[in-house]
Amino acid sequence: MTRAVALSALALLYLPMLAVALFSLNRTRHGLGWGGFTWEWYLRLLQNEAVLEATRNTFLLALLSTLLATLLGTLLALGLERHPFGRRFRGFLETLLYLPVVTPDLILAAALVVAFGFLRQAFSLFEPGLPAMVVGHVTFQVAFVALVVMSRLQGLPRELDEAARDLYATYPVYLRRVLLPLLTPGIVAGAMLAFTLSLDDFVISFFTAGPTSQTLPLLIYASARRGVTPEIHAVSTLIFLLTVLAVLGGERLTRRSV
Repeated sequence: MTRAVALSALALLYLPMLAVALFSLNRTRHGLGWGGFTWEWYLRLLQNEAVLEATRNTFLLALLSTLLATLLGTLLALGLERHPFGRRFRGFLETLLYLPVVTPDLILAAALVVAFGFLRQAFSLFEPGLPAMVVGHVTFQVAFVALVVMSRLQGLPRELDEAARDLYATYPVYLRRVLLPLLTPGIVAGAMLAFTLSLDDFVISFFTAGPTSQTLPLLIYASARRGVTPEIHAVSTLIFLLTVLAVLGGERLTRRSV
């Protein structure tokens, strides 16, 4: 019974994506009938400037926001777990940390629009575009990274700090030679989670994008409103495959670091 439920859950997760990949290889442009195998729709993507620009924007946005969120999230986790102030107000600070995780994207996006509007009016900052999108993505990515790194920190013995002091290690040396190597699996896992969340995000990108910063989710949404084409199936399949490869690579790196 348990095996059947597990297989059914996996089928619900992956059969729709398998269907999208199948139709990306279908020669028929419209309808559900099979017209033969073809790579035409993938080749057309290479000639579609709008898709190529959206792909560049998507991965640039994901890369920049993930780097910032990983740095800030790791520092935040260290502060909550190791700093006396973080331990003293841990309950309150953890509640604040969970808020971006449980807050609906639409509410967070609306709040960002208000905040960016104020900053734009007062300081001429955060015009709609890639910089505003990076900041918007970092605001929700930081919480996920911090929670993952905190879970790794909680699994480390507290005696490590005392052992480092007994061996006359300064905190920067202890951080570089002991703590960060042990935290690497958690940091990599948090970064991979942040990266995939950025690739997948639509709502916050929609509210903060400018005319020259369209991403693939925005392009797919606009195209789907006019009717899903085989090119959309092709680009969706490529994104899925790249995400799977990135996750598998991150998992392999994490296992080596354990």
